[in-house]
Amino acid sequence: MSDPLSSARLVVVKVGSSLLVEPESGRLRRGWLESLCADVAALREEGKGVILVSSGAIALGRRALKLKSGPLKLEESQAAAAAGQVRLAEAYADILAGADIVAAQILLTLGDTEERRRYLNARATLKTLIELGSIAVINENDTVATAEIRYGDNDRLAARVASMMEADRLVLLSDVDGLYTSDPSRDAKAAHISEVGAITPQVEAMAGDSISGLGRGGMASKLAAAKIATAAGCDVIIAKGTSENPIAAIRKGGRATRFVANGTPAAARKRWIAGVLKPEGTLIIDAGAAKALSEGKSLLPAGIRQIDGRFERGDAVLVKDQSGREIARGLAAYGAGDAERIAGKRSLEIEAILGYRGRDEMIHRDDLALTGTVS
Repeated sequence: MSDPLSSARLVVVKVGSSLLVEPESGRLRRGWLESLCADVAALREEGKGVILVSSGAIALGRRALKLKSGPLKLEESQAAAAAGQVRLAEAYADILAGADIVAAQILLTLGDTEERRRYLNARATLKTLIELGSIAVINENDTVATAEIRYGDNDRLAARVASMMEADRLVLLSDVDGLYTSDPSRDAKAAHISEVGAITPQVEAMAGDSISGLGRGGMASKLAAAKIATAAGCDVIIAKGTSENPIAAIRKGGRATRFVANGTPAAARKRWIAGVLKPEGTLIIDAGAAKALSEGKSLLPAGIRQIDGRFERGDAVLVKDQSGREIARGLAAYGAGDAERIAGKRSLEIEAILGYRGRDEMIHRDDLALTGTVS
């Protein structure tokens, strides 16, 4: 198999607990982590953006706090996450610094990738970190979880991050080398599947349980993540990561399962904006702004002539011309109150009017989908 990452622009890599932590001692597998970071640095050298979604905090924290073996109470899991996250972030920062890469820690919940205002904030922060050459290390914010903590959540969180950032590859590193027709530990006739074109009920029925005792996500969790990411235009690769330099191994043709994306990330995002989100307001724009949108440009405040409805930053809005025809839909960078104050103004005036420096655009072109024609 040719290098599945060769054409990638942005790669999200999810690291499972069983890869980072020795199951018996609870110690960090530092040598393995150094090899992973070397792979990440190699991707960076090629000009690719990389985001890491890393499990392991609870496993590291329970050893540091000398917690008993076996299932933990919710409050013990939260305490372990708090203690372990410090150690996990410190390890990534120290090792990546050796490659002259700055590591940044971000703690997210699934809500941060679903509620639109928080989504926009997280997306903007991650985009800026990538532009600055940093590697974001993301983990679920387990310390404030209000439901039972499951290690498998990071598979789905990684898929949400990949979707949010329009990544074109999501690599799920775990203790398995991909999808089989049945559980290979129980069925000697189980066959490895190298590529999946669509995740059908038959494919989902092949999922088994997690092999390690550290992670409980299992193949079912990975297939759920693959459904999220492929629908967002992102190829997904499930590969065994127990050996050193796991990303390099994939690139050299190592055994893995590739789930083929449904279109491109940009197209999937435009479909989501155009057809899934409920508009909360309307922006009426002039002919000049309408022409700019038809040319693929962003909507600036200067072209807005009227604002209808009450919406918040991150809400979906309709964009219409002055005759009432719908031109586009998009995510507003400002709530209705601030939008009314800057409508018709130049972007250079925004800070003086609002008292803070916001975005230059009312709707950035990445957050806008054309749904009509400009007359």
